[in-house]
Amino acid sequence: MADGPLLAELYFGREDAERDVTDGLLLRGAFLPTAAYRGAVTGRKMLIIGRKGSGKSAICMQLTADGVHSGGKALITPDETAGEELRRFELQGLPRDSAKALIWRYVFAVHTARHLVAHAGDAHRGRSGSIKALARFLKQNDELSGGRLGDRLAQGARGLQTSLSLEAFGVKAGMDLAQSPSEGARAARQLDVVEQGVARALADLGCDGVHGPLLLMVDQLEQVWSAEPDSNSMVIGLLLAAKHAAGLYGRSVRLLLFLRSDIYDSLSFGEGDKFHGDELRIAWTEQSLRDLALARAQASAGAGLSAEQLWQEVFPRAVRGEETAKYLFSRCLPRPRDAIQFLNLCQETAWLANGRDRITEEDVLQASRQFSAWKLNDLALEYLVAHPFLKRLFPLFQNTGFVVTRGALGTRFEAAAETLHRLFPAYADALTLAGVVDVLYGAGFLGVRRGNDVVFAGGDDLPVQPHETEFHVHPCFREALGATSAIDLRPYEPLSAGTRIVTGTISPAASGTTAVTRDVRLLRELIRACHSLLGQVGRASGWTHDVRNEITRQIERVLDDAGGRLTDAGSVDVDDHLLTVAHYFTGLAAQLLDSGLDGTAGAEGVAHRMEEEARRLRRLAGGSYGSSGDSAGI
Repeated sequence: MADGPLLAELYFGREDAERDVTDGLLLRGAFLPTAAYRGAVTGRKMLIIGRKGSGKSAICMQLTADGVHSGGKALITPDETAGEELRRFELQGLPRDSAKALIWRYVFAVHTARHLVAHAGDAHRGRSGSIKALARFLKQNDELSGGRLGDRLAQGARGLQTSLSLEAFGVKAGMDLAQSPSEGARAARQLDVVEQGVARALADLGCDGVHGPLLLMVDQLEQVWSAEPDSNSMVIGLLLAAKHAAGLYGRSVRLLLFLRSDIYDSLSFGEGDKFHGDELRIAWTEQSLRDLALARAQASAGAGLSAEQLWQEVFPRAVRGEETAKYLFSRCLPRPRDAIQFLNLCQETAWLANGRDRITEEDVLQASRQFSAWKLNDLALEYLVAHPFLKRLFPLFQNTGFVVTRGALGTRFEAAAETLHRLFPAYADALTLAGVVDVLYGAGFLGVRRGNDVVFAGGDDLPVQPHETEFHVHPCFREALGATSAIDLRPYEPLSAGTRIVTGTISPAASGTTAVTRDVRLLRELIRACHSLLGQVGRASGWTHDVRNEITRQIERVLDDAGGRLTDAGSVDVDDHLLTVAHYFTGLAAQLLDSGLDGTAGAEGVAHRMEEEARRLRRLAGGSYGSSGDSAGI
């Protein structure tokens, strides 16, 4: 089915929800209702938490679409001006968190009041006294019309710090506020008057149960957040204010806060345990990403496109022996933005760059290299505020195996620690081996070996435990780092000229003068050594599948080469060949010992067995250490 026009039409959408809505794809069936979306729609959850690109704004955009929510809705997205007002807002006599909560409560009250005034005029005959009071309050405090959030916040902040015009609620100017013990207490009393006025208007209209509640949504707070105390207080104040407003306004107003997980998880405040029931964390599985990909493909290329056609005709059936969808989604972090970028890049590589009418395995591999480079850079930018040193940690994993033990990482980190501490002195306490492991695991860069599985951060997984010693670089970043093998093993090269120099052996030219029988027996001993090593590796139950496969692959190359030489033993220098293999096994054992993997449970002795076999092969060859050994019997 996959012809040129279909591939040309195939498009998985924009990476950001705002432009996805503008392009229309998000609203043409490309949105996938998730547990987080259902929790937001039903009102069961107030906090939608997820890392960058996980779909928070997509849920928000979907909720603002026509026909999704039956009540009123208002989206609050602070810009830098608004963020500056929120960060610097203070009240004498109140802690920072409590002061920030008051300014957020004022924002919610004003948005609700503005909605009620408009709604009463549209849906109710005339206006009750409480609605008229709200209208007068808004007018007297220049809040009746919209405008930039930053300007309104500046005005509201001045009112709370000095005095709001409260005559609309029957309170005279001053309202004996001079008797308030502090600026904070005066602001709280003023805000109580405003909120009670809003609550009376909600009760007078009696809309509860008639239509949906007013939905107040706060999104993109990360645009104005920094890892500073004032920024954290701004977010904590938002949480406290949302909890207060939800209790005050009841079912007539619903609050939805969309927060990045790294921001939320960095907060520490006394009331934090009261929000667990309101939390809903966005989690994506491979299956949910498959569903998303199909929904977006159908939205662009036609609803008749099936999953089988997408993954077997448009895309290749397999990439490097792995099912294509599994290959793709295991090599991106589990979030829609990454999946969309990777899928679009595959389409563009095939259709635009290579002029094909379907995506081939070569196109996917080419896109994988570009995508990996993108994501490594994006990860550093994503955590630039929270972990500005993150990019400086990547070289610790460059051009080496993607499996690394705590011991090996400790050696590498020790060499870089002085430079890191000099460049980032404010983060010296975090720049320890344990701190670096925690940061890399939390960012999704490293996974940890647990039993037979490798676990990456997400959901309710435990943080890295002190006894856990084996880590894996996420497949998303391996190509960009040049870490595509499980461990950094030098591949077997049977024709290596360096062997003679290292061993000090001068081999005679291959003239066929060596007895054939002896050569055959030597090669058979080499084959036996390879089988012995493969058996030892197979018993190394503590190793992951990737590590075991990598070592097995190198030993099998030696075995296959020996088998090929066995058929033509008379024309090769078998002694020299055994010395080459012995030298390779010695180097391989050293690499295993350096990596720390040979000490893994169930894997003890693999490196030592390699050393033993290397010594035996040297003796058989009459070897580099001057010992004829077992060769007398050959």
